[in-house]
Amino acid sequence: MPFVSTNEIRLSYQRSGQGEPVLLIMGSGAAGRVWTMHQTPALNKAGYETIVFDNRGIAPSDAPPGDYSLAEMTADTLGLIEALDIGPCRIVGTSMGAVIAQEIALARPDLVHCAVLMATRARPDATRRMLQAAERSLTESGITLPPKYEAVRTVLEMLSPATLNDDAVAAGWLEVFELTAGQNAPGQQSVDAGDRREALRQVAVPCRAIAFADDLICPPHLVAEVADAIPECDYVEIARCGHLGNLENPDAVNTAIIEFLEKH
Repeated sequence: MPFVSTNEIRLSYQRSGQGEPVLLIMGSGAAGRVWTMHQTPALNKAGYETIVFDNRGIAPSDAPPGDYSLAEMTADTLGLIEALDIGPCRIVGTSMGAVIAQEIALARPDLVHCAVLMATRARPDATRRMLQAAERSLTESGITLPPKYEAVRTVLEMLSPATLNDDAVAAGWLEVFELTAGQNAPGQQSVDAGDRREALRQVAVPCRAIAFADDLICPPHLVAEVADAIPECDYVEIARCGHLGNLENPDAVNTAIIEFLEKH
């Protein structure tokens, strides 16, 4: 996998397909290759080039010690866009990646053709603030949860009841999360934008906010706030999926992404 040097770190990235470039920004704790399971093949088939990368903190990109800020991670991604000379490009982000995409659209609209913001939010509400604080306290305590416990907790937080109520499917997810337990990026836990609703009124590029109906991390009402704040932003809600909707219901997600990109 090739690298670019940006903002005093190295980021690993991967390009595939041909056509207008689409940059995909992953959420916290996950590698860019997650996009290649479902989204990049669909986008390549639709005639787009895709660029995925590993955010700081995710190997083989650099993982500097300490906490990471939203400003740093936004600067990383802006540097990647400029180093690869792909701007103005279409951007697709999920969760933390969508928050980074929002900041890029605000700071450098000249580098953004349009943006799809999945499982996003403009502010953390009381429940999400407590969840973030609890995760941070657990990391700082040095306690390591047993892989089985971490797997169960993760699927309950991240997946839809529609997925969990199917024994065969749920068993597969539990196995995956048990095998990958403990593979996180502690520095990314501090990435928080605060309340950005007023700032988002200045976004000047077309956007689509995609909510997942059973998302506990970024529930639909918080995603809808993003759509309401951004002047040219529509809203799509996809049923029967949680925070990992791009993996749980990829066909519906891919359709929503490509439909929007083709309009812009």
